[in-house]
Amino acid sequence: MMISHSLRFQLSLQPSLASKFDVKTRYKNHGIRPSASINVNQVSDHIGVDLRRSADYHPTIWDPKLIQSLTTTYTYELHGNRLDKLKEQVSMFLKSTKDVSILLKLIDSIQRSGVAYHFNEEIDYAFDLVSSFIPNGSGLSTTALWFRLLRQRGLFVSTDVFDEFKDENGNFLERLSDDLEGLLNLYESSFLGMCGEDDDIEEARDFSVKHLESFMLTRLDCDIVDMRNRVEDALSVPLHWRTPRLEARNFIDLCKVGDGINSSVILELATLDYNLVQSIHQEEVKELTKWWKNLGFREKLSFSRDRMVENYLWAMGIVWEPQYSKSRITLTKFICILTAIDDIFDIYGSLDELESFVIAVERWDLKAIDDLPQYMKICYLAMYNFGNETAYDVLRDHGTVVIESVKKEWERLCKSYLTEARWYYSGYQPSPNEYMENAWISVGGHGAIVHTCLLLGLFPINETSLDKFSGGSGPLYWACLITRLSNDIGTSQAEIARGDVPKSIHSYMIHNKVSEKEARDTASDIMNNSWKKLNETIIKGSCCSIVANLSLNMTRTALSIYQHGDGIGTSNGSTKDRLTLLIVEPISLY
Repeated sequence: MMISHSLRFQLSLQPSLASKFDVKTRYKNHGIRPSASINVNQVSDHIGVDLRRSADYHPTIWDPKLIQSLTTTYTYELHGNRLDKLKEQVSMFLKSTKDVSILLKLIDSIQRSGVAYHFNEEIDYAFDLVSSFIPNGSGLSTTALWFRLLRQRGLFVSTDVFDEFKDENGNFLERLSDDLEGLLNLYESSFLGMCGEDDDIEEARDFSVKHLESFMLTRLDCDIVDMRNRVEDALSVPLHWRTPRLEARNFIDLCKVGDGINSSVILELATLDYNLVQSIHQEEVKELTKWWKNLGFREKLSFSRDRMVENYLWAMGIVWEPQYSKSRITLTKFICILTAIDDIFDIYGSLDELESFVIAVERWDLKAIDDLPQYMKICYLAMYNFGNETAYDVLRDHGTVVIESVKKEWERLCKSYLTEARWYYSGYQPSPNEYMENAWISVGGHGAIVHTCLLLGLFPINETSLDKFSGGSGPLYWACLITRLSNDIGTSQAEIARGDVPKSIHSYMIHNKVSEKEARDTASDIMNNSWKKLNETIIKGSCCSIVANLSLNMTRTALSIYQHGDGIGTSNGSTKDRLTLLIVEPISLY
C-alpha cells in the first residue's frame, strides 16, 4: 500500500458505507434525524440529557499505597563494589577474546542480558574486529549471528553470506535441518531484512520456521528443554522485536548465558544489575504516583483512563537505562497527559469543545483557558504547565530554547485528534490511506520521541532535522506507522463495539469489502513491510543512532503492549504481569 506523507484533511459529507458507523445509527434510539454533521450539544438539548460517550475503562489496578510500599534490598550502596568487580571481569573477557565466533556469542549475551551500556568502549573495539571478519566456512550459526549483530549495529552486510548454505537451485540445504543453533540464528537474522531482499530473507525465514516448528512437534526430550524454551520464545516474538528490558529479564530467567566461566560471571552481573536498575525504576514510579495524584485527573476526568503505571511501561520501553531517569519521568508525564486529551477527543468532548481546545493549544496562552468548558480547563492547564516546565528543564540543562518545538508537538497531536473527531461527527469514513496519513501522528509516538530527544539534548530540533528522521523516509515515521497498526490490531474490537471512527482494520473492511481476518492480514503485511523500511533507514540511513534506537524501542514496546489485545485499556492481564516483573519482583541471585 502506497501512503502519501503529506498531512491533509479532506472532509466529505458522503453517506456512510456501513450502518454501524453511521451518525444516524448512533442516535436512532432517540428519534433524531441528524444531518451529515451533528453537534452533540444540539442532541443533548433535544433529548434533555448530556450525551457523553464512555469507554467504561476499569479503574486503576495499582493501589498508590502498594506502589509507595515497594522496597528492595538491592542498592548501589550495598552492592556497588560487587557490581564494579563483575564489570571488570566482563570487560577483560571482551578485550582478551580474539576468536570471533566466541566473541560474537559474548557480545550477544551481554546485549541480551541488558548490561551492554556498561561496555560501550569495549563493544566498539570488539566490533572493529568482528566487522573485518569473513564468515566463510564458519558454519550457519556463526554466520547468521554475525549477520544479525552487524545489522543491529547499523552496519550493512549482504545476504550473499548465506549462499554457501544453498544448493545450485538457491534453496537452503536440507542437511541443515539438524543444526538447531544455526536454524535459530538464521531465523532471528531474517528479521533484520530490508526491502528488495524478500527472496533471500523470506526464504531464510520460511526454511528456519519449517524446521524449528518440526523440532517443537517431534523432539520432546527432557535434556533439550533449554533449546525448546529458546525456540518457543523466538517463534512467539523474534528477538529483534522484543523490548530490551523484558528481554533482559527473560534471558536471565530462561537462558544460559555464554559458555564456560564467562557464563556464570555475566549471569551474576546481569542479575545484580537488573535488580539495581529496578530499584531506580521503583523510586521513579513512587515519584510519579505522587505527581499523578496531585494532578487531579482521576477525580476531574473520571471518564479517562487512569493508567499512570502502564504509561510508565511505555517510557521504560523507550528509554530504560538508569542514567536517563529524568527523561523517563518526563516522558511518562507526557504520555499521561496525552492519554487524557486523547480520551477527551475520542469519547467525551463535543465537536465545538474540541475545536475550542485546539484553538487554545494554538494560542498557547493562559487566557485561552477562559474559552474552554470546565472539564477541559484542568487538562489544558496541565498540558500548558508541563510543556513550559519541559522547555525550562531543557534550557537549564542544555542552554537551548525549545518552547516552540514543544508547543508545535502538542499542536500537531491535537490537530490530528481533531481530524478524527471531525470524521466521527460527520459520519465520514476515511479511506485506509487517508486514515494512515493522520494516524501515524495521532498515535502519539512522534511527540514522545521528540520530547525525549529534547530532554537528551539532541539538537537542533527543527523542521530540517525532524524531516531527517520523521519524514516519509525516516525511522520515526516507520516506527509510528508500526505503533499505530499494533494499536489498531489490539484495540479494534473494542472500538468497533463502541462505534468509534473506523481505524485501520475496519477501514480496510469497509473500503475493500473484506472480512476482519483479511483486514488484519493486510495490516500485518503492512507492518512487516514497515519493519523492513525501518531496518533500512537504520542500516543505510544517516539518522542519529540515538534517535533510531528510541524509534526502534518505541515500536518494540507497542508490539509488547498490544500483543494480547488492548494492554492499556484493559491492563489486568499480560501488562500487569510484565510490570510486576519489571518494577516489583527482583531476580534471585542464587
